[in-house]
Amino acid sequence: MGPIVSFLAATNVSLLANVYPYFAYAGNPEEIRLDYALFTTSDVVVQDGSLGYSNLFDAMVDLVNSAIEKLGGVGVWVVVSETGWPSAGGENAATIDNARAYNNNLIRHVNEKNNGTPKCPENKWEVYTFALFNENLKPEGTEQNFGMFYPDTTEVYNVEF
Repeated sequence: MGPIVSFLAATNVSLLANVYPYFAYAGNPEEIRLDYALFTTSDVVVQDGSLGYSNLFDAMVDLVNSAIEKLGGVGVWVVVSETGWPSAGGENAATIDNARAYNNNLIRHVNEKNNGTPKCPENKWEVYTFALFNENLKPEGTEQNFGMFYPDTTEVYNVEF
């Protein structure tokens, strides 16, 4: 990663990162609170020195920011190239209600708090949600169900942009 971060810093280009709180939560629901993953708490859940985190998304982005910093990537900003929450698939917490909550709260968080993360408040958000449509040709499971719409274009859940 060192040479990549050096190149990005030298060319003033951002690092694209896929940030999926769903997978962190699904892999460790005993240790990670669902409200922390879904942006539904305003309480500081994780304290890292002077930095307080009320949502897992910011903590995950700052994990990438810390790695970039350790590699000397001054000025390299993180662009979240993919994030989302599955609405079905049999996995832990993959429900329509949770997908709706995550995506609407993500949009609200980015729009209302357009001043980055606790570690990098000067960084402006650039975030892309995944996905517009469920992918019915993927193998059964959560990977089929990240879309806001079914393949026939009917809405899975409402997203308030």
